[in-house]
Amino acid sequence: MANVEKKRTKLAKNYRPSDDEKFMGVKQKEYFRRKLEAWKNDIIDQTKGTIEYLQCENVSHPDLADTAAANADRQLELRSRDRQRKLVSKIDKALARIESGTYGFCEETGDPIRLGRLDARPIATLSIEAQEMHERGERASR
Repeated sequence: MANVEKKRTKLAKNYRPSDDEKFMGVKQKEYFRRKLEAWKNDIIDQTKGTIEYLQCENVSHPDLADTAAANADRQLELRSRDRQRKLVSKIDKALARIESGTYGFCEETGDPIRLGRLDARPIATLSIEAQEMHERGERASR
């Protein structure tokens, strides 16, 4: 039984979605679920490390310039962590879309999002075409 599980895990690691198979079939959904969960776990691990660092870091230095630089570094790290927190939220939404069966489909057109785009940006909610139209609209409104 353990050999069967090892074989499945190995196959899952070597699997790449293909346009030759059913779009968002079981294999593709599982591939993207694992990819999203691994990304989320990586972010959470990084965040834990940052929290430990910030808790141990002494912000008070004898030199005012060093204190200012340390405070600036700390603020930059906190802003970065806030972006990561927002990214985790987007990953959770993508995982929810996998469960609901809407993952991989453009929110504006309903068309499938290309596999290459999803592989590069698994939290994508718009096809490249819809994203470009959205960005053109933003530029025009500025």
